[in-house]
Amino acid sequence: MNEEDRFDAGMEVRRDEHVDRAQRSTTGFNAEFQDLITRYAWGEIWTRPGLPRHTRSLLTLALMVALNRNEEFSMHVRASANNGVTRDEIKETLLQCAIYCGVPAANTAFQLAQKVFAEMDATG
Repeated sequence: MNEEDRFDAGMEVRRDEHVDRAQRSTTGFNAEFQDLITRYAWGEIWTRPGLPRHTRSLLTLALMVALNRNEEFSMHVRASANNGVTRDEIKETLLQCAIYCGVPAANTAFQLAQKVFAEMDATG
């Protein structure tokens, strides 16, 4: 796969409201970064056949909790719905994180997830 194909595949996976906002706010300063993450995070990793996107979403949520990346966690809570992840599966993932990442990290993640769910419910 060449770089252009990788980028196109990444955009297909990555496409959502958050990404549309990121694309609109792309500047000369961050354009190369946006290109990099589209090609490699999304075009190279998220398109691999070894794990279903559902599993990748749950793993990503757990990693964002472990790394205390709250903004990315919230974005991936929204995006996980596109990959068939249920709220109960997110809850179970966060309970698992409480043990392996720490209760404070999981507590924050539960609060953030509830906020995202409320926003999702309000917008339909």
